[in-house]
Amino acid sequence: MKNNLKKLLDEKVNKYNQPYFIKNDPICIPHLFTKKQDIEIAGFFAAIFAWGNRTTIINKSKELLQLMHHAPYDFCLHHSANDLKKLLLFKHRTFNATDLLYFIDFFKMHYSNHQSLEIAFTKWMQKDDKNIEQGLKGFYHYFFSLPYIPDRTRKHIATPDKNSSCKRLNMYLRWMVRNDKKGVDFGIWKNISPAQLICPIDVHVARVATELKLLKKQSISWRTALELTSFLRTLDKTDPVKYDFALFGSGVMENKPRTKIKNNFTKLITR
Repeated sequence: MKNNLKKLLDEKVNKYNQPYFIKNDPICIPHLFTKKQDIEIAGFFAAIFAWGNRTTIINKSKELLQLMHHAPYDFCLHHSANDLKKLLLFKHRTFNATDLLYFIDFFKMHYSNHQSLEIAFTKWMQKDDKNIEQGLKGFYHYFFSLPYIPDRTRKHIATPDKNSSCKRLNMYLRWMVRNDKKGVDFGIWKNISPAQLICPIDVHVARVATELKLLKKQSISWRTALELTSFLRTLDKTDPVKYDFALFGSGVMENKPRTKIKNNFTKLITR
């Protein structure tokens, strides 16, 4: 049965981990750039905005990039007061200009001292860490280390310390770390291993994982993300998060009624 499940999920990975996937997914935003720092910043905003309708997420990310003159790295380092004024009406769901200005302050501080955002995660980790947990915890405290922090902005950066699944940050890390030459994920960060990544989990992934009995119950938390990733490591210990393509694709992109998805999986797993 497990062999059938692996075969099924591998088929789904091969189906969705393809360049055509990029166009309608938030990962299309960092794919607009070639400079490493632009990819990092544009990707970070796209990931943080990634809840709700994917078309809206993409459109709001593009709106922000237009306000940044399509040069997010240069904008964060060299913006003027007039540049910032143009951001004051920006809003995406609960993310508003107050949050945006703090994010830009953080990026200015960080990139004034470092060439990549990768170190903002890795400097809290040990090489033998089983997963990215300490990197996520450290990043949260580092991100909110500026002298003035709007209380409302804290809700936009997740941390395992609050038992959050950290879905958006885990998705962002997948983008930056995985390097399978398929053209979707970037693989521009070299000091985090794909084996250390945690699978992004949202309502769609949790539902499919529960129907496949990869999870005991359909909940969304850091513990659930660890549970799911632990199972995925039994299928591929070096690259467990590649199965995000299979779970997300089955839950969202196939757009089938829940019972049909469940019946199809059951049929394939038990054949």
